[in-house]
Amino acid sequence: MLQEFKDFIAKGNVMDMAVGIIIGAAFTAIVGSLVSDLINPIISLFLGGIDFSGLYVLLGSGEYASITAAEEAGAAVFAYGRFIMAVMNFLIVAWVVFVLVKIVNRAKSAASAPEKAAPAADPGPSELDILMEIRDALRK
Repeated sequence: MLQEFKDFIAKGNVMDMAVGIIIGAAFTAIVGSLVSDLINPIISLFLGGIDFSGLYVLLGSGEYASITAAEEAGAAVFAYGRFIMAVMNFLIVAWVVFVLVKIVNRAKSAASAPEKAAPAADPGPSELDILMEIRDALRK
């Protein structure tokens, strides 16, 4: 059983998957930073600095200045603003990943495209053409 496990781990697919997960985790940090530090501020500029994450409906009685104050007091809140922000962040991240994958695929296809061979110099008449000329010359 131990040998089977070693064989399973040694297979290329498992190692490729492990490398993919590690690279994916690092890539997640890069894309997350790209979205939160570069793209979201630009979007916020166009939306007038609106931050949806503070929007909520209090499920119960009481009044609180913010969603944080309500949560610290133990009040039940319906935090629909956080959901809106999560959906917006997902869409932005999905779009950024789509664009990055498209760029990588374009670079891959350009690198793997076969180079067009230069047209060969005129190779001259074929063997059949020469034989036909000889035949015609012998007939004369």
